[in-house]
Amino acid sequence: MTTAEIEDRSEGALATLRRGLRMMPEFRRGLPATFALALMATAGRVVVPIAVQQVIDRGLTGSDGPDLDLVRNLVAVCAVVVVLTGFAVYRMNVRLFRTTETALAGLRTRAFRHVHDLSVLHQQGQRRGSLVSRVTSDVDQLSTFMQWGGVLGVISVGQLLVATVVMFVYSWQLTLLVLACFVPLAYAVRFFARRLAVVYGVVRERVGDVLAAVSESVVGASTVRAYGVRERTAARIDAAIDRHYRAQVEAQKTTAAVFVSGEFVASLANAAVIVVGVWLGLAGDITAGTLIAFLFLVTLFVAPVQTASEVLNEAQNAVAGFRRVLDVLDTEPDVRDPALEGAARELPEGPLGVRFEDVGFRYAPGARPALTGVDLELAPRRRVAIVGETGSGKTTFAKLVTRLMDPTEGRLLLGSRQGGWVPLDEVAFASLRRRVVMVPQDGYLFDASIAANVRYGRPGISDAEVVAALTDLGLGDWLAGLADGVDTPVGQRGESLSAGERQLVAIARAYVADPDLLVLDEATSAVDPATERRLTEALDRLTSGRTTLTIAHRLSTAERADEVLVVDAGSVVQRGSHDELVDVDGPYARLHASWRRSSSGQAEPVG
Repeated sequence: MTTAEIEDRSEGALATLRRGLRMMPEFRRGLPATFALALMATAGRVVVPIAVQQVIDRGLTGSDGPDLDLVRNLVAVCAVVVVLTGFAVYRMNVRLFRTTETALAGLRTRAFRHVHDLSVLHQQGQRRGSLVSRVTSDVDQLSTFMQWGGVLGVISVGQLLVATVVMFVYSWQLTLLVLACFVPLAYAVRFFARRLAVVYGVVRERVGDVLAAVSESVVGASTVRAYGVRERTAARIDAAIDRHYRAQVEAQKTTAAVFVSGEFVASLANAAVIVVGVWLGLAGDITAGTLIAFLFLVTLFVAPVQTASEVLNEAQNAVAGFRRVLDVLDTEPDVRDPALEGAARELPEGPLGVRFEDVGFRYAPGARPALTGVDLELAPRRRVAIVGETGSGKTTFAKLVTRLMDPTEGRLLLGSRQGGWVPLDEVAFASLRRRVVMVPQDGYLFDASIAANVRYGRPGISDAEVVAALTDLGLGDWLAGLADGVDTPVGQRGESLSAGERQLVAIARAYVADPDLLVLDEATSAVDPATERRLTEALDRLTSGRTTLTIAHRLSTAERADEVLVVDAGSVVQRGSHDELVDVDGPYARLHASWRRSSSGQAEPVG
């Protein structure tokens, strides 16, 4: 790590904290009262040294002999102050915990929602474990610091202020001596802060690496077992853990250097106060009680410095995590909801068609075009099958029509000739998601019951309506075969169901949403014949009477479609019905002939 990088990170720490505080108004509102309680708690602590000084100088060694009444009164005052101090510390902790958790809950929510606002393309460019770590462990690190380090920090600042003032009242000479001892430490801490900013930045990155490696291996556990690559997977995780370990060790070395420096300076200050204090006492400038009280005050002054290494340690760790959270929040979504800018439009009523106007798309600047020069119009209430070899650009069609991504060239419009056309990037997300639905190939399900997963299509519907929807799709016999019916749990990612059953639930979810435009990434290649029949019947009922774009992996789907688009190398090279295209020499006829030859009871997908 270069010196310039170290300086950039350290100088950005305060700016990061200021930005973070601006984003957490709940925390800012709670700070004044919390700091007032901290001052009250600290003020209670200095009462004891003052009482010690009064007891020695007036209660025990006064000119009129020992004054036991004064001693008793001072002890009683100290007892009351200790109780009040304890109460102040308790209230301060409660306020700090409540305000930090409220503020961080808001930050976590904003970060999570912002991740979902980012385009699919951006999410695919990030490791999922790294994104998750920013919303979870990085915010948790902030919580740890603000609740533990924040308490120490607030108390320490108040303790330093009050102790310094009282020390000046007792002896300005000894106070200046103590401050002089800590001047070199102030410069050292500045250097260490820069170093800690860097090493803890690396630590937070390594935490993301570990989470990414572990989550990937857990999700892909079946593949790991199937291919017998446990050792290779374990080695990858071990390497990530080892990098995290080395980053933590490097950070702790710097932390230990801060701690040792603080201890050395604290010992030096105490020794200097004793030597010079005795010399001042012999000269008659201070009393024995004042010197002893001053030593108590030096302890109060030094204690925050001795804990500074721990606070600085947690602070830099938290700032590094905070910076990663802010990096996510600073990432501008490349697919924005126009409603946020006050310029959104609603989709026209009635059935929806799709118009492509010279649309092109690249997944990265300079990359090979995934789509190029697509210029066509799809009429409403037509079932359109999109076919082509793997990598031809079929799935890109689906992502663009549902606006999971925006075209890099041209534009897409939804509507009809009768109702008018609306540019897709001007449609409010609320209108778009209500009228346009995509059923992905994997039929992703959440860890809940079948009914709860179907309700994602239309929240609030009853179990009876879910059963009715499944029955309408011809899935009543399948549902009757489940022990718990619609209350059957599907497990994480729907893994308690077969691939075909997951797709059935996903189709039911789309059915209850009742969209005007349906985009299907067909997934019937890995199911048994009985489930395939159910899927085919359910899809026929789902697509009836509505505009449907199907990414067809089996050409039997294309045979039943009203229209077929053949995509090759990102371009639409053929268009027409199955009957029109199958008898014309071209890509579709070759794909269909190949599919027919490979069909032996159950056809293999073409792409």
